[in-house]
Amino acid sequence: MLNIVELQFLCFHCIIENMDIVSLILNMVGGLCMFLFGMKTMSDGIQQSAGDRLRKTLNLMTGSRFAGVLTGFAVTAIIQSSSATTVMVVSFVNAGLLTLTQSIGVIMGANVGTTITAWIVSLLGFSLKISNMALPAIGIGFILGVKKWKYRSLGNFVMGFGFLFMGLHFLTQEMSSINKLINVEALAKFTEMGFLSVIIGTGVGFVMTMLLHSSSATTAIVLTMAYNGILSYTMAAGMVLGANIGTTIDALLASIGAKTEARRAAIVHLLFNVIGVCWALPLLIPLLRFIDFITPGPGMLEIAKIWKLGMPLGFGVTVHLAMLQTIFNLINTILFFPFVKQFAAFISFIIPEKPGEQKEHYKFEYLSSVKTSTPELNILRAEKEIRDMAGIASSMYAQFSSLMQNLLEIENKESAAEKLCEDLKPKEEYIDEMRETLTTFLIECTRKQLASRTEHRVSQLLRVVNYIEEMSDDCYIISLLLEKSIKKNRILKKEEMDKLVPYVNMVGEFLDHLQEQLGQPSSLKLSGRTNELEKAINKSRKDLQKLGRKRIEAGKDVKTELFFIDLVRRIEKLGDYCYDISNALRKIELPLFKRLFTKN
Repeated sequence: MLNIVELQFLCFHCIIENMDIVSLILNMVGGLCMFLFGMKTMSDGIQQSAGDRLRKTLNLMTGSRFAGVLTGFAVTAIIQSSSATTVMVVSFVNAGLLTLTQSIGVIMGANVGTTITAWIVSLLGFSLKISNMALPAIGIGFILGVKKWKYRSLGNFVMGFGFLFMGLHFLTQEMSSINKLINVEALAKFTEMGFLSVIIGTGVGFVMTMLLHSSSATTAIVLTMAYNGILSYTMAAGMVLGANIGTTIDALLASIGAKTEARRAAIVHLLFNVIGVCWALPLLIPLLRFIDFITPGPGMLEIAKIWKLGMPLGFGVTVHLAMLQTIFNLINTILFFPFVKQFAAFISFIIPEKPGEQKEHYKFEYLSSVKTSTPELNILRAEKEIRDMAGIASSMYAQFSSLMQNLLEIENKESAAEKLCEDLKPKEEYIDEMRETLTTFLIECTRKQLASRTEHRVSQLLRVVNYIEEMSDDCYIISLLLEKSIKKNRILKKEEMDKLVPYVNMVGEFLDHLQEQLGQPSSLKLSGRTNELEKAINKSRKDLQKLGRKRIEAGKDVKTELFFIDLVRRIEKLGDYCYDISNALRKIELPLFKRLFTKN
């Protein structure tokens, strides 16, 4: 039996003897981590600099299916992650921003967009000595981003670019010594296994992508190994196809505990990629021959000869693999594109709706996703929640307005008022939860690096959230005020009701106008209508309060008339909130140079 000291000595001796292998593994892991860090930094930088334009691009998701494909492609090409795009799509479907049919087009486009990374790596990472520029890029990017100014996001992008290719350089360098870690000759025997080697490669690519949570990272590793002659052309092709299935894991994880529509969107992504790989595997050899035909560089036969001679495959195979990934995703998209509605119907059939799927408490599901942590994208999701929040407040007022218009005809007025308060109470509490969660989220956004336009947008959205919550409080308060007056038999006469109802309807129109503003960019027409409604409500409030005071002077019941005046004042306050929200929305759309001279 060895004692502890001897055992420690043997372990230390083993590590010393295998120091080269340990160093190789650590260097490869470090190179991969640097590559992933560079990709994320690039993505964050470009999202910060293109925040507003990216937000407008995302709005195209709700257009035609062709617009959805283009949107998915554009967003994925920008943020360099199909996983992030599909997780975002699942969250948007869960929130009601997208329908299942619309999400399918975006997912298709995301699969095509993710091929951009393979092209960047294959065209720049191996053919050019771009690693010589990596350190200068990191230095320039750091200098640009060290200060909080307009070039900060550009600096992050440049610095990320440098880290990405520095990591790729280290990966390529260490791969040349991979024979110390694995038996390359034994690995080469997989090539002789024919179609089985492709299946094995597909499985390895699938597992690697699940572990790395990035098909782009898997593709970069596969390209690097193929470039150094470690993988055969066909096995590398199988790994590229397997990565397409592995990338679906993030969308599936994001859909856990989500609504039925969100789970359907995640299954769409899974089936779309699995079905694509299923048709591509049997046709892989014809597909590779087609790739050889349209792609410059050594073809399949030449690559096979090079492999048998034990020479590195080099630059040619990386371009061929990038083209394979692109053509595969394009063909798969073209095959599915005409059958989007049928595909959506099939998914809806296999995943039926849950009975009674309701949310008792507010939950901002989008916050929990690590893949979509960049606030530039999350803000669009938060804006949708704010529109929903305003819609709930508007529905509260609509219930009050409906009761007021029919109050004189209702036989049991006290019961109707109690029912109104019971209905509005949970809505008011739900909006309280929304304000707390959305405010926390928006404040978290301000702690991250944002473009100046986005910072201003977030500050105005915080004001809007607060105004809507106060509006819901007042809706509930006026319902309590009405209930109290009815219980004490202080019911307004027909003359006062005839004057009050048009005023109530005018504020309701202002709330409807606010909903319209929340759903589209500010315009002169919308702003003009806002000012008209504000002036009309103020004038009506003065006239109605004057009427109440005259009735008091005429000897009418003082408490009833005071209730009338108080009710008019509180209803007018709702119009003030609408006006304040409209102004906040208008400031969001103002050009930056005008905002500098606009008071908050």
